[in-house]
Amino acid sequence: MLVLGMAHEDGTIHAGEVYPVAAACGQTADQVRSCLRRLTAEGLFERQGSGRDALYKATSTGTAALGAYLERTRLAYVQDAAGRGWDRHWHLVGFAVPENRRAARDALRDRLLLFGGAAIQGGLYVSPHPWHKDVRATAEHLGVSEFVTLASTDDLEVGGERDPRELARRLWPLEQLAQQYQSLLERFDWVVPGLVEMKDRKERLPDSEFLPMALAMAVAFADCFNRDPLLPPELLPRPWPGRAARDLVARSRRLAVALRKSPGRPALFRIFDEAVEALP
Repeated sequence: MLVLGMAHEDGTIHAGEVYPVAAACGQTADQVRSCLRRLTAEGLFERQGSGRDALYKATSTGTAALGAYLERTRLAYVQDAAGRGWDRHWHLVGFAVPENRRAARDALRDRLLLFGGAAIQGGLYVSPHPWHKDVRATAEHLGVSEFVTLASTDDLEVGGERDPRELARRLWPLEQLAQQYQSLLERFDWVVPGLVEMKDRKERLPDSEFLPMALAMAVAFADCFNRDPLLPPELLPRPWPGRAARDLVARSRRLAVALRKSPGRPALFRIFDEAVEALP
């Protein structure tokens, strides 16, 4: 989380920038080096140079991963602001990949879940989002396009149920996710009032306090956000704590950045700032 949070908009990570931030967050140089090696070994980044002067450039896979995070972030906040986001169409993906292509089949299934899809039954997944372009690209990359079927409908019935909100409740673990978001809200409910008090007292926030708290909140939020299918508001229980959690993160971030002693934009989670600031 910390190392990826140091990525620039162009997908580069400067090792020299990471180490002091990691130290302020209580992370060791060995932990940073281990993480950078892992990101390289997994094919997400390529290293140029060595030591603290090294530059890590995102590969096509790494760029896609960073881009997917930014798109998810934008989608979540756009839907929150609009209070809607559904065209009332369900988008279906069916596949029957042969057993001798099991690895590709499993990778496709995992990708569908990562996209926020839900399994209706074996080999049939659904999303309220128009995900066919991403699914098609994934299937082509895995070489299984011939085994994939795409369809859309405004009339979906599963187990005799047709009500969209009830279908969402059955297909996605919304109750569990809501509890996770609620726990996050309770854990960090002191942050905004505390920062407002600092602002009223005209106090400044040193990076020795800003950075560890930014990381702790980001890790806790990601634990929820990465499991969130980001369903349109029309399909969610109301009030939905995910919206409140995203608002808490954004408000806390804006207040904390404004109170920092250090000048300029913070390096940690700069792409989050850029994604949120770019929203209409």
